[in-house]
Amino acid sequence: MYILKLNPVFKDYIWGGTKLRDEYGFKSDLDKLAEGWMLSCHKDGENTVCNGEFSGKTLTEIINANPDFLGENGKKFEYFPILIKLIDAKNDLSVQVHPDNEYAMRVENEYGKTECWYILDCDEDAELIYGFNREISSDEFRKRIADNTFLETVNKVKVKKGDLFFIEAGTLHAIGKGILLAEIQQNSNTTYRIYDYGRVGADGKPRELHIDKAVEVTDLCPAKPYPVTEAFEENGAVKRLLSKCEYFTVYSVDVAEKACFNADGTSFHNVLILEGNAELVCGDTTLSLKKGDSVFVPANCGEYTIAGSFKSVFTRID
Repeated sequence: MYILKLNPVFKDYIWGGTKLRDEYGFKSDLDKLAEGWMLSCHKDGENTVCNGEFSGKTLTEIINANPDFLGENGKKFEYFPILIKLIDAKNDLSVQVHPDNEYAMRVENEYGKTECWYILDCDEDAELIYGFNREISSDEFRKRIADNTFLETVNKVKVKKGDLFFIEAGTLHAIGKGILLAEIQQNSNTTYRIYDYGRVGADGKPRELHIDKAVEVTDLCPAKPYPVTEAFEENGAVKRLLSKCEYFTVYSVDVAEKACFNADGTSFHNVLILEGNAELVCGDTTLSLKKGDSVFVPANCGEYTIAGSFKSVFTRID
């Protein structure tokens, strides 16, 4: 048994920047690195493993051959449940919404998408869109899009490093320019674009909008507030619960010297290093980790330690 170190998958969407290359040191032939998919078994971008006996294989292949790696909580899902990204928004993303499981499985044949955003860095004046500023009707929803006054109805929120936003399926949202964040989400790539600032794609044509589907799935009201939790110390780490739902549990985990963890069979773990350097030890496996590294810890690994001075995002299923 050993820890799997993952190769990220990169996406070059038109709104992306270069921070993932410049600040994280990622290598890619793409001009823009809008997204790095750091934990993914999705068909649109699967991680491969870069260490040990499984080197070169996809994470999907490995889990299919070793379902116990998921743990009891992970095996409850029909598909691998989580997708984790780093997102660099040099420019505004489109205003969008994601469907819930029932609608997405019926219409798109994949999971819906509940997600959370953890702000890693941002420009001083950066903001994002999070729900509406008041309740509106579906007729007004359509009318505002048609007459280009849609942005008058949205809730704009100033952001700072360390902020957390929980975005339940059906919540209107958009990442604003100048924001770097980690996104932990259901394993889905279904997005309904509602408003796109009149931009055109690489083909010179306006990017597709999905108004009819969006009207069917969007909660036409302000987003629900999400509680902020206090940090606590545990086994050598300072932790803060960022988000917990049926699909994922996410902590920020900061370590000054050394911390102990236990993959006890209930769930796999993902550790994504955000700052600093670390050394992970589990049995005969020793891994040197740096900023931007992502590892998959199989659920039946048992106890392991991570030493060093680092900040990370830790994800599991409870």
